[in-house]
Amino acid sequence: MSATDSQPTASEAVKPAGPGRPKDLGKRAAILDVAKRLFSQNGFDGVSMDQIAAEAGVSKLTVYSHFGDKESLFSSAIRAKCEEQMPAALFLAGLEGNLREQLTTIARAFFTLVTSEESIAMHRMMMMPGTGDSHVRELFWQAGPQQVKDAFAEFLRARVARGELQVTDIDRAASQFFCLIKGEMHMQLLCGMCCGSPVSDTECHIEATVDLFMRAYGSGGSAAE
Repeated sequence: MSATDSQPTASEAVKPAGPGRPKDLGKRAAILDVAKRLFSQNGFDGVSMDQIAAEAGVSKLTVYSHFGDKESLFSSAIRAKCEEQMPAALFLAGLEGNLREQLTTIARAFFTLVTSEESIAMHRMMMMPGTGDSHVRELFWQAGPQQVKDAFAEFLRARVARGELQVTDIDRAASQFFCLIKGEMHMQLLCGMCCGSPVSDTECHIEATVDLFMRAYGSGGSAAE
C-alpha cells in the first residue's frame, strides 16, 4: 500500500455516522463514479485513494467514511457497474413477459455490459501480468461475474420451481448461458480485433443463443414459446 493510500491517522480519525448524521449519498455516488472510471483505466494498483478523493471533490476522510478501505471501494465500484446495466429487477421471475422474453432481455443487458469500453478495459487489466495480485482478481470476480451469475442462478431456480425449465445443475447452466452470450465477439474485443458488429448481427446472436438454451433446458410448452 502506498503512502497516499494509508489509513487516516488518529488525529484524522473518522467520526462514525450516528443516527442523526446520515451519509451524503451524493458524495458517495460521486466517489463511485470516479472509482469506476479510474480503476478501469489504471487498475487497482494504479489508483490511489487521494486521487479518487481529489477527482470526486471530497476529502480522503470522506472516501474512507463511505467505503472503509481501497479494497471495499474497488469491490463497490465493480458491483455498481454491473448493477447499472443489470439491476436486481432484471432477474425477478414475476416480471411481465414469458420466459423467452425475459431470457432475451437478460442476454441483451449482459452483452451490453461485457462489451462496454469500461468492461473490456477492466478485463484486459485483470489479464495483464503484474496487475495487482490474486486477491485483487478475486475481489473483481466476486463483485462482478460471480454476482451476476448468482443472480441469474436464482432466476433459473425460480423458473425450474414453476416447471418452465428442467435444469439439474443450475450453476453450470448459468455459466453456460453467459459464456454463450459472450460468444466470439467478446474475445475479439479483448484482443482489439473488433470494433463492434451491426445491431442486427448482435440481435441474431442473442436470439440464437436464447433459442439454444431453451432447446437444452426448456420443459414442454415453454421451449416452444
